[in-house]
Amino acid sequence: MIRLASSLKAPRPVELRTSQLEVSLAVAARFARRHAIAAIYRAGSGDAGAALSCAELLACLYGAELNLWPSTVGDPDRDRFVLSNARATSALYSIGAHFGFCDANEALNLGKLGSKFQVHPRAASLGFVDASTGTPGQGFSTALGMAIGLRLERRPSRVYALMGGDEMQSGEVWEAAMCAAHHRLENFCAIVDLNDPPIENGNEVILRVEPLAAKWRAFDWAVAEVDGNDIRQILAAFRRAASVQERPAMIVAHTVRGKGVSSLEGVASSDGPMSAKQAAEALSSLGMSNKEVTELLGER
Repeated sequence: MIRLASSLKAPRPVELRTSQLEVSLAVAARFARRHAIAAIYRAGSGDAGAALSCAELLACLYGAELNLWPSTVGDPDRDRFVLSNARATSALYSIGAHFGFCDANEALNLGKLGSKFQVHPRAASLGFVDASTGTPGQGFSTALGMAIGLRLERRPSRVYALMGGDEMQSGEVWEAAMCAAHHRLENFCAIVDLNDPPIENGNEVILRVEPLAAKWRAFDWAVAEVDGNDIRQILAAFRRAASVQERPAMIVAHTVRGKGVSSLEGVASSDGPMSAKQAAEALSSLGMSNKEVTELLGER
């Protein structure tokens, strides 16, 4: 796999062509989707739609943007990432496995008794998980605190938080948004995976959040809107976010729920148990052979 650097202090090599990077990140996203489907099937529960929608976002974060590698997890100057959208935990574990932060076979033990890979991220279990999250909005507030603390310590680290669209209905998020802007946290970048509809119903039915980008701009954030399944657009947005001064950055990522699996794309009811047939069909649609599907799914 291609990484932008081999150590925390190493500069990003200018000779790396964007096309090469994009190909490597597409491979990472494809691996994440396949692995997440298998983990959800084995667990007997999980939100496949949320896991599949954010694969490119997580691939770009761990494969290009974050100043973080398996060998530097303990470095206090590394970047931090918080998955506030705990519905996508299986995708986080899958991306972590792809980039060497955890074992791929172990990461298939999603939600099992005694497993480090629980349904919600648990910081005490995995070194690359920076915060235990679950309640909508909680992770975003935690990431805000990290950004303030790192600035007080005068560290060069940046903090990134990935939220789900349904979290935009939480008052905690907007309190944290005001706080981040008030403190001019230029080391803080948030991403919203806007893959409406969520499980219960569309945001527009429950509580309208649009115009979302305009709301964040009104809160004095630097805002970019992108196709959250387009790697080139994501990378460009991260580059712009890193250049923002005296303001936090927000990336509104419009994604397809269940991306990559036609039977799940745009479907609200993709949270719950997955049959062996459904899992096999999903993996086949993601380009896996029958032999590969059988080996990956194993026994539940």
